[in-house]
Amino acid sequence: MIRVMLVDDQELLRAGFRMVLGAQPDIEVVAEAGDGVTALEVLESTEVDVVLMDVRMPRMDGVEATRLIEGAKVLILTTFDLDEYAFAAIRAGASGFLLKDVPPADLVDAIRLVHAGDAAVSPRTLRRMLDTFAAQLPSQAPATADDLTPREREVLLMVARGLSNGEIAAGLEVAEATVKTHLGRVLAKLGLRDRAQVVVYAYEAGLVVPSHRPKG
Repeated sequence: MIRVMLVDDQELLRAGFRMVLGAQPDIEVVAEAGDGVTALEVLESTEVDVVLMDVRMPRMDGVEATRLIEGAKVLILTTFDLDEYAFAAIRAGASGFLLKDVPPADLVDAIRLVHAGDAAVSPRTLRRMLDTFAAQLPSQAPATADDLTPREREVLLMVARGLSNGEIAAGLEVAEATVKTHLGRVLAKLGLRDRAQVVVYAYEAGLVVPSHRPKG
């Protein structure tokens, strides 16, 4: 059973999500909150696997709350698919973002994906976000990629270009399981959570720049 927490200041919207998720045999809504402060307080005493987090809320917004959450995976809710706050939340540790008018089936699929350790945002969509907001990235130096093997670096760049594991496997002429192994090592060495953060890392490290091919 996937334990979900709904965090949104609109009670009616939470009720809609609760109804959709309550109909799923493998998902249970175990907690709700109307702002980031309350969400963090509830998480201290409630075991949650996935937090469905709004961006704009009173007292503490979803970006700051995401940065402070440990353990649970976070899916960001946003009104616009190029919302700079949603992008900031991904950088803060969220595993992806969803539009508030997401179809019910896509919402359920996204929660299952995140719970399984994947990102709910397709790499191509995330790259489109980054093309818009890359100019606003801070100039802090990210973790070094020097410890990556040549093949791991190659996989990192292909993920940053928006390729799926299957597409990477075909391009490198290896098994998809091998790609997953390489990607797992990239995540571990760079201290990243999922492929969404791999794309963010590639931009911040200068390996990928907007509207250009990755540096080889």
